[in-house]
Amino acid sequence: MSGLTYEAAARFAQQGGTIYFVAVFLAGLIYALWPKNKAAFQRLAHLPLENDETDHV
Repeated sequence: MSGLTYEAAARFAQQGGTIYFVAVFLAGLIYALWPKNKAAFQRLAHLPLENDETDHV
């Protein structure tokens, strides 16, 4: 029989998924907090407050 049991495969998938999602979260956090992106995020944060007089039909 194979040395890979259901429990071992499930544990590997859980740990691998956790590591993957932590890496994606950290990459997004680093991107959001990178100083170069500060101006763009501030502009986007104030976008809903701007008075847009154009007609959107």
